[in-house]
Amino acid sequence: MAVEKVTMPQLGESVTEGTISSWLVQVGDTVNKYDPIAEVMTDKVNAEVPSSFTGTIKELVAQEGDTIEVGGLICYMETEGGSSEDSGEQPSTTTEKENKTSSEQSDKDQPMKKRYSPAVLKLAQENDIDLNQVNGSGKGGRITRKDLEKIIESGEIPQAQEAPKAESAQTEQPAASAQQAPKTAPSSQPAASAQPGDVEIPVSGVRKAIAQNMVKSKTEIPHAWMTVEVDVTNLVKFRDSKKNEFKQKEGYSLTYFAFFVKAVAQALKEYPQLNSMWAGDKIIQKKDINLSIAVASDDQLFVPVIKHADDKSVKGIAKDVVELATKARDGKLTNDDMQGGTFTVNNTGSFGSVQSMGVINHPQAAILQVESIVKRPVYIDGMFAPRDMVNLCLSLDHRVLDGLICGNFLQRVKEILENMSEENTSIY
Repeated sequence: MAVEKVTMPQLGESVTEGTISSWLVQVGDTVNKYDPIAEVMTDKVNAEVPSSFTGTIKELVAQEGDTIEVGGLICYMETEGGSSEDSGEQPSTTTEKENKTSSEQSDKDQPMKKRYSPAVLKLAQENDIDLNQVNGSGKGGRITRKDLEKIIESGEIPQAQEAPKAESAQTEQPAASAQQAPKTAPSSQPAASAQPGDVEIPVSGVRKAIAQNMVKSKTEIPHAWMTVEVDVTNLVKFRDSKKNEFKQKEGYSLTYFAFFVKAVAQALKEYPQLNSMWAGDKIIQKKDINLSIAVASDDQLFVPVIKHADDKSVKGIAKDVVELATKARDGKLTNDDMQGGTFTVNNTGSFGSVQSMGVINHPQAAILQVESIVKRPVYIDGMFAPRDMVNLCLSLDHRVLDGLICGNFLQRVKEILENMSEENTSIY
């Protein structure tokens, strides 16, 4: 028998780590090669990790909630054939195995118990429930919303019993910090401390990955911004005249966003410089126009990709947007859905925003924010008239692009949108 290492796989381009959201196997389970053994969450997608071998699960090294770098060890498997070169790393006696198993179980239960969802934290705060005294019914002892609802219904609210010790610990903490202060660099930021009544939400999974990617983008990319104002009165009339018929015929909505994505894809064919990426000593101008769009699922944000957007009709783009948004809500986005984006279009107008400065989706060279369509008076032909206006806000990587090319690109998008009407625009 041989003991093999199973590592965190590469789950997408530019993905550097993944968080184990749940194990699908236990120690002692027999699995076949390519069987799913764990669910992993990254900044781009939730995915299942397949087994690299056929054999028996010997040890789960990573615990649920742990964030592991790509290539990092997540578990050991015992397989047929040969002796293990790594057997020295495994417990060699029965006593050591028992101690390790006991320690693993303790480590596994405790983190799960203390990983509270925002809903649990809010409910506990509103009803003054001490979560340390609640036994969770969830996996690994995790406390669920139903656990708290049962406690509230029973009227037996567990209160904190060791407040004096907590005060003592808080009193002693500054002294410990003072002893360590000389070791801390003067430029380091002071850690924020929670006060009574504050809610602490662990940063993990998608939120942690998004934070890291945003820091990387703002640190590496010299951002610059441009905005143009577009009169989309004719587009609004055209879309409003077709939306009910389209919904009845196709079964999904004809949104303004589909028209904006179509216009951007068309303009990128004429100005391919914006469909580029910085690669250190060169700029890579991408052949395919694959547009990343931001879609939300509860408190998580994903950026799936509309592939070959320049070859698709308004209807085709609208269908892709609906399908990707549905997948995001259902947690069914795949690696393929998230990979290959060359330019990002963000529908910030859906939140009522009228102007914003987007952070570029690294390693792309630009992101376009489509703001809210607002009806306001505009001076035309010697008089004021009510018009439907929208701002398009472009963030650009100044290493790759400059104001001239981006200004021309935005003017082209503006021209395409202002000429969209029933007379010269086809949905199909």
